[in-house]
Amino acid sequence: MSVSKDKTTVNRNPWAWVPSIYIAEGVPYMIAMTVSVMLYKDLGLTNTDIAFYTSWLYLPWVIKPLWSPFVDLFRTKRFWIVLMQLAIGASFASVALTLPANDFVRYTLAMFWIMAFSSATHDIAADGFYMLGLDTPQQAAFVGVRTVFYRVATIASKGGLVILAGSLQKSGYPVPSAWSITFLVAAAVFLALCLYHFFVLPYPAADHRARLDKGKGFLAEYFRIISLFFRQKDIVIIICFFLFYRLAEAQLVKMVVPFLRDSRAIGGLGLPTAEIGWIYGTVGVVALMLGGLLGGFVIYRNGLKFWLWPMVIIMHVPDLIFVYLAYAQPENVWLICSAVAVEQAGYGFGFTAYTMYMIMVSQGEYKTVFYAMGTGIMALGMMLPAMASGWIQDHLGYINFYYWILFTTIPGFIVAALVKIDPEYGKK
Repeated sequence: MSVSKDKTTVNRNPWAWVPSIYIAEGVPYMIAMTVSVMLYKDLGLTNTDIAFYTSWLYLPWVIKPLWSPFVDLFRTKRFWIVLMQLAIGASFASVALTLPANDFVRYTLAMFWIMAFSSATHDIAADGFYMLGLDTPQQAAFVGVRTVFYRVATIASKGGLVILAGSLQKSGYPVPSAWSITFLVAAAVFLALCLYHFFVLPYPAADHRARLDKGKGFLAEYFRIISLFFRQKDIVIIICFFLFYRLAEAQLVKMVVPFLRDSRAIGGLGLPTAEIGWIYGTVGVVALMLGGLLGGFVIYRNGLKFWLWPMVIIMHVPDLIFVYLAYAQPENVWLICSAVAVEQAGYGFGFTAYTMYMIMVSQGEYKTVFYAMGTGIMALGMMLPAMASGWIQDHLGYINFYYWILFTTIPGFIVAALVKIDPEYGKK
């Protein structure tokens, strides 16, 4: 009787778990990709070193397709979600403990790597769970919701945590101590999320370990599943879309915090840590959320094909704002907030097309593996340009760097022209 009662949670309202799943997915990713940039900037590393070291943290997301079949073949997605959230919380606590060490860069990067690996595995399970727990119309309806709450996680991490670290520094705490306290808070919050999901996540009937083909061994099945992704029609165009749609943004996002933080004498805006948390991590992310929510809504109404080109344009054109900021170096905080908000809203709106296209090409029996393959290729498209962005900026300066960003938006338009999308896909 107890098992039967548990299984009634199959039909649990998606609002009870979709938002919290994507908060848990977003926090560690944003800490690895953005908060770590602010951390190492405060601790005195150069832009070149910051971009290079933190971009390596993309690697677990790049190679996660290699172990995504293990998530499908062993245990349930629900099991992996809860286990990885526990590991992520523990890794946050470990970062806090290693920050005061003399060789803090080596130790904290090791802890970030553990966190990134756990988070990438969590993403495999969570994205698969999303597709198993919702039907296609619900997936389209909730794509904006998941984007919004992913952005809530962004506010909580690169907004709230950065503001907390900056406020502690203003209160007299040394930089390493301020960041240690900040990461202990992150660990506590994340472990609470883990406990919540242990009790609240539903049990979709389709959430079970994948079956091996009769008479085939594990390795044969592993490579068969991986190869299925690359046998899709137009796979070259699909891969190019994943790699180049966000080429400009991959470089831009890595240098936003250094630009806001660096002194005006070297082309930056000279803002303190806490203020960056408010402008980029809070106001900017709210705009990103609203753009993502609007993107999900309009795709739900008219379909992905109808909105693809408006989304590509609205995503890339606002990059011009950073050219203006680098030239004018305005001191008015509200003007800076507004400029960042416009750029982030455009990015949030345009990125919705990327998410829906990835879901579209991830259908079939192995949704989890296919989606992981897509996100892995996407991460590679973010990692390589981001690694070079600090070096490019150091050699070009901020103004010329943002001209370079405008030039690198061109591949995003090209790949959007090549993809093929069913006119009815994503409509209600």
